[in-house]
Amino acid sequence: MGSDKVLLMQKDELQEFVVHILRDLKALEKMLEQDMFERNVVRIGAEQELCLIDKNWKPAMINMKVLEKLNNKAFTTELAQFNLEMNIEPQIFTDRCLGNLELEIDRLLNILRETAGEFDAGVILTGILPTVRKHDLNDMYLTPKVRYKALMDALREQRGSNVELKIQGIDELITKHGSMLIEGCNTGFQVHLQVAPHEFVQKYNIAQAITGPVLSVATNSPLLFGQRLWHETRIALFQQSVDVRTAGDNLRTRSARVMFGNSWVEGSILDIYREDIMRFRVLLNSSEEVEDPFEVLEKGGIPNLKALQVNNSTVYRWNRPCYGITNGKPHLRIENRVFPSGPTVKDEIANSALWLGLMNGLGEYYPDITQQMEFEDAKSNFLMAARSGLNTTFSWVKGKKVHAPSLILEELVPIAIEGLRKAKIDDDDIGYYMGIIEQRVKLGQTPSQWMLKSYNQLLKETSKEEARSAITASIVAQQQTDKAVHEWELASLNAIAGWNPNSLIVEDFMQTDLFTVYEDDAIELVAEIMDWQRLKYVPVENQNGKLVGLVTARLVLRHLLHQYYQTMEHHLTKRYKVADVMIKDPLTIGPDESLKKALDLMQTNKIGCLPVVRKGELLGIITEQDYLKVAGRLIYNIRNEL
Repeated sequence: MGSDKVLLMQKDELQEFVVHILRDLKALEKMLEQDMFERNVVRIGAEQELCLIDKNWKPAMINMKVLEKLNNKAFTTELAQFNLEMNIEPQIFTDRCLGNLELEIDRLLNILRETAGEFDAGVILTGILPTVRKHDLNDMYLTPKVRYKALMDALREQRGSNVELKIQGIDELITKHGSMLIEGCNTGFQVHLQVAPHEFVQKYNIAQAITGPVLSVATNSPLLFGQRLWHETRIALFQQSVDVRTAGDNLRTRSARVMFGNSWVEGSILDIYREDIMRFRVLLNSSEEVEDPFEVLEKGGIPNLKALQVNNSTVYRWNRPCYGITNGKPHLRIENRVFPSGPTVKDEIANSALWLGLMNGLGEYYPDITQQMEFEDAKSNFLMAARSGLNTTFSWVKGKKVHAPSLILEELVPIAIEGLRKAKIDDDDIGYYMGIIEQRVKLGQTPSQWMLKSYNQLLKETSKEEARSAITASIVAQQQTDKAVHEWELASLNAIAGWNPNSLIVEDFMQTDLFTVYEDDAIELVAEIMDWQRLKYVPVENQNGKLVGLVTARLVLRHLLHQYYQTMEHHLTKRYKVADVMIKDPLTIGPDESLKKALDLMQTNKIGCLPVVRKGELLGIITEQDYLKVAGRLIYNIRNEL
């Protein structure tokens, strides 16, 4: 996310900072013209994002405490208090760099696990934490750093307070949220490749072309709030959560700040920076003194181009251009941001090996990929891969349609192997990591497919909440084995032995797929709904989704019996409405309240259900049947412990 030393842009500072950005861009142009960039070495690097979880596999809001205890510069904050990031030291792209990268990440993870354990917490690598709740994504859980607050305020100023999500997969998620911290659901594994300036355009266009295929085999984020959405839901979630565009009556085309791009790159890295400056308003300033890059150059130094880098950090291209300095020499990098975190380090390195091999080898087959593929196809491939993973059919070179498994196994893996050999990567490492990709495809078990198969099986046995917990617990357990995801067994309820409901909130167990009625509906309708769905309780809402009452089976039965006897005795034919029998001011509870509080309210008031509302809006319902599920799981756990 960049330096802490960034501030929300004040209007009177805007012009001055924009001028600093433009001067940095001019300085970069001069450096390129004078061929000042490192050429004779290629480095790779990585950033590992992850989640901290408590003993019940829910988000643990302790990142600042853990960081203080770690006191290790390799670890840094991320947006939400249950997220952390590890910055991995760059390595020369040759020999054992891939195996060494895996060893270094494992070493840091072991340090982190030990430290998190001191706070009764654990660590998980996953694109979206299956157990994360909207409750965990309120502003109160934003990491208390100036740059995060500034970024949230800047985005809120441009788009308003609410984030609206509309994502459709097997299930459909349509919701709004009052905080842009919802982006904190996402954790990724970013891979960096250093490129020489004269190769930048070719390499960047190759990165764009291969984004869809390499993502299709690496997807790991199919679940959000218990809904089965895209195979890589991070893609849609990130774009929608940071999107500052608003709907209007005109047909203007506007780019999202999270973007794939609009065309192939033709000139240089400068074209990308120029487009970003033109399309997007500056969001953040730097509180550090911004140097004069030309003055630094005149003195024989290398400018840090701070203003340009701060602005670049607020435009989220999936393949991001980067400027950096290593050992006093400037360099250019391409940062791959599409890969999700996890599910194991070896899976992440296998994904990276595929991408790095293609970046280094595809140019031998397609010297100018822009002459072989339409940009629109590359962009469409990316979005389809995010939705469907290995089920995608790609538009590949010369318009050829090819199914993902065939493209990966028959063309891309062999090219990647050649690209890795060209970099003189260790043969054993090439075979090992490419073998993981091959087996993943052949067995049809990508990380997202493993999660979806596990979830579908678990839903036949238990509730969504327990299924999500079982998946999370299984990921944690299997991440500490020596197995890649294609070797994993499906998640089971045995993974959550020792499960404790004390920390659960109403959102975890409430029913959200509701059958409701309006006040003016006929009594017969609600009676039939209760019969058809075997329901004891039906909420009454208005056309705006606001709760206005509650109908119980007991009230309907009493009314229908009364109506029957009245009809028999007096031959009455009056039609009654829901409003005639509903409880007009039912007791309710909020989604963020504890499960224990809900149970206490129901026991104290001798009622069998509680509608769940926020600001009057009906969100769900929790009933005594939901508590039977909790009790059943507790009894099962106790019996297994005896």
